Amino acid sequence: MTLLRSLLFTLYFFGGSTIIAFAYLPLLILPRIVTVWALRFWGHFTLFGLWLICGVRVEVRGTPPTGPALIGAKHQGLLDICGAFSILPDACFVMKKELLRIPLFGWYSQKCGMIPVDREGHSAALKKLVTDTQDRMRDDRQVVIFPEGTRTAPGAAPQYKPGVAALYRDLGLPCTPCATNSGAHWPAKGIMRYPGTVVFEYLEPIPAGLKRGQFMAELEGRIETASRRLLDEGR
Repeated sequence: MTLLRSLLFTLYFFGGSTIIAFAYLPLLILPRIVTVWALRFWGHFTLFGLWLICGVRVEVRGTPPTGPALIGAKHQGLLDICGAFSILPDACFVMKKELLRIPLFGWYSQKCGMIPVDREGHSAALKKLVTDTQDRMRDDRQVVIFPEGTRTAPGAAPQYKPGVAALYRDLGLPCTPCATNSGAHWPAKGIMRYPGTVVFEYLEPIPAGLKRGQFMAELEGRIETASRRLLDEGR
């Protein structure tokens, strides 16, 4: 039964997302915020189908930030993107620049002002990341960065990258950690979707001003501890 429901959801998600992507094309000439609202609808569309077809519900814990905010989030799969669009007022993602080359997806990402990063750019890329993020903050956006830089399987050993520390230092803002168990119900690979409750838990913000090493240790400790707890809750 789980396999059948997973197959049905795969058809629902990819079929529906394709239709939505083409239907949204006229939005590319409208103000950015209209496209953001449309992507929030896509996020809700995804979560509704996930609940209806696969028995996966989404729960939000803690207080999602509003206004200009820096969010360091655990990344286990595509659901983390859909969830953020549904939860946050004006989500803006830090993403690898190669994704901008994908037709439709890249167009909407550019329209929404996502922040592309050249992973081979080293210090120049970090400087541009900070500049772009400061620009997005002027529009009261919630900038989401995945500190590991890529999707990590539930329970796997994390490898946190320096980008989030550069943003934390130069923005002078608190950083809100976000933990999740999304990968246990929507794995990064394969079509299987497992029933249960996906939790996005927004933890107490880390205050501005910590030293880099202290901040990174605090961020990783909070995210990983909470994410392991969420995984244990679902077992």
